Amino acid sequence: MGQSPDENTSPNILFAISDDQSFPHASAYGTDWVKTPAFDRVAEEGIRFDQAYVPNPKCAPSRSIILTGRNSWQLEEAANHWPEFPQKFKVYTEALAEAGYFVGSTGKKWAPGIAKTADGETRHLTGQPYDEHKTEPPTSNISNNDYAANFEAFLEDRSGNEPFAFWYGAREPHRAYEYRSGIEKGDKDPAEIDSVPAFWPDRDSIRTDMLDYAFEIEHFDRHLGRMLTLLEEHGELQNTIVVVTADNGMPFPRIKGQTYEHSAHMPLAIMWPEGIAEPGRVVDDFVSFADFAPTFIELAGLDWEETGMHPTVGRSLTDIFSSGKNGQVNPKRDHVLLGKERHDVGRPYDWGYPVRGIIRGNMMYLRNFKPDRWPTGNPETGYLNTDGSPTKTVILDNRTASGMYHYWDQNFGKRPSEELYNITDDPDALHNLADDPEYQEMKQELKSELYQKLKEQDDPRMFGRGYVFDEYRYMDEGTYNFYHRYMSGEQMNTGWVNDSDFEEKPLPGQ
Repeated sequence: MGQSPDENTSPNILFAISDDQSFPHASAYGTDWVKTPAFDRVAEEGIRFDQAYVPNPKCAPSRSIILTGRNSWQLEEAANHWPEFPQKFKVYTEALAEAGYFVGSTGKKWAPGIAKTADGETRHLTGQPYDEHKTEPPTSNISNNDYAANFEAFLEDRSGNEPFAFWYGAREPHRAYEYRSGIEKGDKDPAEIDSVPAFWPDRDSIRTDMLDYAFEIEHFDRHLGRMLTLLEEHGELQNTIVVVTADNGMPFPRIKGQTYEHSAHMPLAIMWPEGIAEPGRVVDDFVSFADFAPTFIELAGLDWEETGMHPTVGRSLTDIFSSGKNGQVNPKRDHVLLGKERHDVGRPYDWGYPVRGIIRGNMMYLRNFKPDRWPTGNPETGYLNTDGSPTKTVILDNRTASGMYHYWDQNFGKRPSEELYNITDDPDALHNLADDPEYQEMKQELKSELYQKLKEQDDPRMFGRGYVFDEYRYMDEGTYNFYHRYMSGEQMNTGWVNDSDFEEKPLPGQ
């Protein structure tokens, strides 16, 4: 695997990433209320990964990790949401372009944030944009980008047999949704949903919200299916590595932008007819998003140290591709690291909510460094790190109703400094074992391992310099310094939440 591009044997790369989709929301994983035949095909003709995790579950930092092969705490400003991407960090698409790859993208790319070259020009971190072709979307809130037609235009622009790398970044299932579209346009039935996460009340409006989310996943999948057909028609599918995943968890309370199991556990399927042994396998190795870039660099026949990219903490997945094994392939792939800093604004001084964590086996340990802060943003500014939605509204509107307070507390309340969960028995992460006497030794082992690895990766938070992440400027001019501007009476852009999300009066005990 991995001849040089000059020999025209390096694989093409189609990287397909949905926007806000949690594991296991694809039919290949047995979720009946989401139909994803294209994802299922990639899994059946390649590998279905059951333990893939994004180290920082939010759009911009997730994509920064993918592009650089580094964890977000190694990326300075790019650890945050809405940053200015540091010029010093080269990305895999740039390395591939220098090596002779034809590189392009459509839809949502690296975003949101600002990326400039040293000359002040726009830096296309995912390659040349292809967004010209439009289509009539199935709902008012789905993008009119004809992703597959733009991929076809990209293929037509390629000269000769140069290998290509294409980034298909759907804007779905990012909010907002057209309410009841899953039922009325997707012919879905709320009864199809086998279970609602225990941290939400089981209401018809919440099931409807989940089906609208599923309908948008299916839109992403349909374009992926068209792209696979295009590759077959062009005779390119055999030597194209197709990677299908999502950037972070579903845009619902306690999931997107948080660091729990549903936040960070991602769907992942990879096919490559010429390069994957024994297709149809299911692999249980832990995969981090930092592993993608070193995989692509190796398959392009390049040496990482010679690309000009900063050192990676990721590990190429080629050992899994060639192994032919199901289940656990490489025993060393037994854990992943998690973390976050500032996502959305809404706290004083644009402070973030710093977390680091580790998942080893079935245990998740989380360290919340600032438990005095609100994890999803302050109540008076609308909990801005949770998108507005029918689900969020149900929880907030009923937060003082009898028997409902615990839903508010689980989704929006403050958290202890340490959390420990058995994510096999408790995937909703509701039973914190951090203070359980039976788990003290395990907790300490996980914490020690986490801190050791973070120090090895020069995480500023391990050396008393975690404040740097709060000091990096939030680059959206319309919403930076949100808390103080809003509290002083300025009319702020709050298009991603609902007006009713803002608490005029705090709950008793807040």
